[in-house]
Amino acid sequence: MKKILYVVNNALLFAGVSIYFGTGWSTAIFQFPVMPHLTPDNYYLHFIPQIDAATVFFTVMVTVMLITCGVMLIVEWKTKYRWVAIAIAILVIGATCLTVFIIFPVNQILRDGVTDQAQLVEIVAQWVFLTKIRVVLWSVEWLVMMYYFGDNLYQSTKS
Repeated sequence: MKKILYVVNNALLFAGVSIYFGTGWSTAIFQFPVMPHLTPDNYYLHFIPQIDAATVFFTVMVTVMLITCGVMLIVEWKTKYRWVAIAIAILVIGATCLTVFIIFPVNQILRDGVTDQAQLVEIVAQWVFLTKIRVVLWSVEWLVMMYYFGDNLYQSTKS
């Protein structure tokens, strides 16, 4: 039973990592190309409702991810996989700090209303740059978790 719960724990962590991975790449592929077409008249609906919904969802998800990371760290403490839990926790905390302390203030400027096109271009460029950093962090989270599952699968087939 403990083994099944541990698999569920790690599956939840992988789900969170995968959601971040997918959100990041989806944003890069589908949203970044439309950024040059944003104007003070149309950007608000493109940004603010999505940011507000994402903030609520990801606040819960990050909490679950950190709890499942803690469980993984405890279980894997004496194995070579402890670094997986440590790396993912550092990456999740890093991405969260980047979001809360650097991206949220940019979001607030957009939420307050931008009426000048030049200012909008500058703020959106800053948001895109910071989001690219998050996409890298989220991609590394996914790669680390994929390593964990892949190596476990490889080790089980060697026996």
